[in-house]
Amino acid sequence: MQLLVVDMQKGLFTRDTPRHDAEGVIRRINRLIASVRKGGGRIIYIRHDGPQGDPLAPGTPGWEFVDELDFHPDEILIRKKACDAFAHTPLLDTIKESGDTRIIITGCATDFCVDTTVRSAAGKDIEVWVAGDAHTTADRPHLNAKDIITHHNWSWKNLILYQGKIRVAKTEDLIKDIET
Repeated sequence: MQLLVVDMQKGLFTRDTPRHDAEGVIRRINRLIASVRKGGGRIIYIRHDGPQGDPLAPGTPGWEFVDELDFHPDEILIRKKACDAFAHTPLLDTIKESGDTRIIITGCATDFCVDTTVRSAAGKDIEVWVAGDAHTTADRPHLNAKDIITHHNWSWKNLILYQGKIRVAKTEDLIKDIET
C-alpha cells in the first residue's frame, strides 16, 4: 500500500485560507501515515512548487509542509507544478516500481490538486482509495468547503471508469483494511 499526501503546505493553511476541519484532517492523515508505515508501505509526499512570488514558491515558508504533519524527509517526495501530481513528474513510475499499485490519496485541496490527482490515477491502472475524511479545501464563493468535500467524495465513488472503481472510505475503515 502507498499513501499520497498532497500539498499539505503552510502556504495553503493560513488565516487568509482557512481549511475545513484542518486539525482533524491532519490528525487523520497522520494516522494513515503511521498505519502505512507499520504495514511496510510507502509514504509519498506531494509538494507544489509555485512560481516566484507565490506563497508556495520553493524555499519560502509557505512551501514547507505544515508543522503538524508527520513528515519524514527520508521518505519519497515528488515536486509538481500543476494540479495533477502525475503531470511531468516521476509519480507513476514511483508507484509502479514498488510492485503495489494500490494508493490512498489524502491532502489539500479537494477541488483542485486532490481531485485532479484522483481522476488522473484512476485512468492509469492504479487501484485508488480516497480517505474521504482526510482531504480538505476552503469555502469558495459559490459553495462551502463541507459541501465541496461531500460532492467530490460522491463523484469519485460514482465515476464510470474503464476498469475498476475508486473506493472512498473513512480513515478508520481504511486503517482496518491496511492492518488486516
